[in-house]
Amino acid sequence: MSTFKNFIPSGVIPATLLLLNEDLTINDTATRRHTKDCAQTPGVSAVTVNGHASEVHACSFEEQQHILDLTMDEVGDQCPIINGVYADGSQEAARIAKMAAAGGASCLLVFPPNTMSMGGQLRPEMAIAHFSEIANATDLPLICFQYPMSTGLGYPFETLLKLFDSVPTVKAIKDWSNDPMLHERHIKSFQSLPNPVNVLTTHSSWLMASLSMGANGLLSGAGSVIVDLQISLFQAIKNKDLELAQSINDRIFPLTQAFYSAPFLDMHNRMKEALVILGRADKAYVRPPLCKLSKTEINKIDSALQAADIGHELRIMKKP
Repeated sequence: MSTFKNFIPSGVIPATLLLLNEDLTINDTATRRHTKDCAQTPGVSAVTVNGHASEVHACSFEEQQHILDLTMDEVGDQCPIINGVYADGSQEAARIAKMAAAGGASCLLVFPPNTMSMGGQLRPEMAIAHFSEIANATDLPLICFQYPMSTGLGYPFETLLKLFDSVPTVKAIKDWSNDPMLHERHIKSFQSLPNPVNVLTTHSSWLMASLSMGANGLLSGAGSVIVDLQISLFQAIKNKDLELAQSINDRIFPLTQAFYSAPFLDMHNRMKEALVILGRADKAYVRPPLCKLSKTEINKIDSALQAADIGHELRIMKKP
């Protein structure tokens, strides 16, 4: 059972990476160390596991359970743990939810089922049915992962309102709408409901602009590398210190340009390489169909880290 009762997702929440051995099995020691690095950063509100950043698409149910167990053992008494629920079928999603609740998670991040990409936006009852299955399995607070509408997996605005009414344990959305007008509408509408639903932005490639709209938090894979900068930016925006926010954003800028360039699917692959460059991980392995980055691209990540003035001393120590 979770030691953090009645957790409401808000603030700065890094989504951790999954570190692997050469044979692509989970590297328990490296994953523990990485998770601890993220969780112990002052100002972190929670840590997310079994999300996009940890290659949940390529992990079995048993591996997801193992990752949660590792996390709880390493940092479960230090901060709330959010566990991803990634499944096409609602019954499987409920099974993952039960596992996460039994394992000590404080909150669940619910991904949209990929099956809904073929017209699910026209059937709001499908979204409600999916979340209801999960809510019937556990009373943990839920975060609805809002995808861009162009993917076919985003929930229409009115569907989200119906969802919040039907499933009151939905306490936040992870907003990846990728539409500034819609994102601002989410923030102004959902956070002002009689039972407020927090907006956690995951627009990491334009984070300062997004936070300036008033989001009550952020949930980001980039936090696996730069959570300290994200915390500083979040606080500067909250304190209405524009000059400080701009100076922090100037440091973040080269990294977002490196992490989120095309192809977008390599973003977490790039973050793993950043950890290696910084000396926070020994190797950066990914499971196919993801592939190792070229030396040229790894050098670009190194240059971006230098431009952001991150880990300068570590890089000097590593050079022959």
